[in-house]
Amino acid sequence: MILKRLNVKNNIIRQLFSPSLSLFTSFSTLICCALPALLISIGMGASLASFVSAFPWIIFISKYKIQTFTLAAVLLIVSVYLFWQGRNAPCPSDPIQAKICSKLRFINLIMLFISLVTYLAGFFFAFVVVNFL
Repeated sequence: MILKRLNVKNNIIRQLFSPSLSLFTSFSTLICCALPALLISIGMGASLASFVSAFPWIIFISKYKIQTFTLAAVLLIVSVYLFWQGRNAPCPSDPIQAKICSKLRFINLIMLFISLVTYLAGFFFAFVVVNFL
């Protein structure tokens, strides 16, 4: 019984921690590159300057954007791999835990999708649009 409960707890942590971490790094790529490009393109350079003065760590993330995007891609790949490995794993037979398990899988899928869209938007603004401007 204790081993089963520990396995469920480990599974919940694995299903929540990995996508949350990839979502966080994907948002950092969006903040580093897409937000400044958007503000400049709609003529809000002064807003960008005040935003950077309020949050100076954005300059650090933008300076190391290749490393930021690489780390985000690695974490996103790990999250997708862990999701793919656990997609057919059985949920517990207890109805309450089975419901929690199915909700966690759905939340995990949504978080992975949001992470991927966010990462691709940041990648587009950081590496693709820059070549056309």
